[in-house]
Amino acid sequence: MFVLIVGCGRAGSALAKNLLADGNTVSVLDESAESHRLLDVGLETNWEDEGGMFTVGTALEIDALVEAGIERADAFVAGTNGDNTNLVIAQIAQKKFNVPKVVVRVLDPRRATWYAEQGLHTICPTQAGIEMLTAAVRGETEVVLTEQI
Repeated sequence: MFVLIVGCGRAGSALAKNLLADGNTVSVLDESAESHRLLDVGLETNWEDEGGMFTVGTALEIDALVEAGIERADAFVAGTNGDNTNLVIAQIAQKKFNVPKVVVRVLDPRRATWYAEQGLHTICPTQAGIEMLTAAVRGETEVVLTEQI
């Protein structure tokens, strides 16, 4: 499967490495060339030698999406730190490029719910955090930290 991830912060880089380790072809697009360093952390060689791709560009520009491989993407993840950017590029991936699986990170819980109702597969880490914190304070569950990549 060819996966294009937009946003190479902590979450995007970890996701990229997980999916590459699963045997997928993974391309990452980010505005900052410096973000590439997160992809190399923990690898024996470097991101490209492991089979990954990295493109510097702005995801709101069609040329950057094309250069990163959106035309052949089986899955697309909009994971920048901006809800507006993520929602726009997710819709571009879904409607203009007909990417079969589009997942969008939305930090605002109300917006995430509304966009999910419109048919976008939304992930809201803020809502997940609220639910985990609430459960922990209520004593309903113990907070479990998993291994970091």
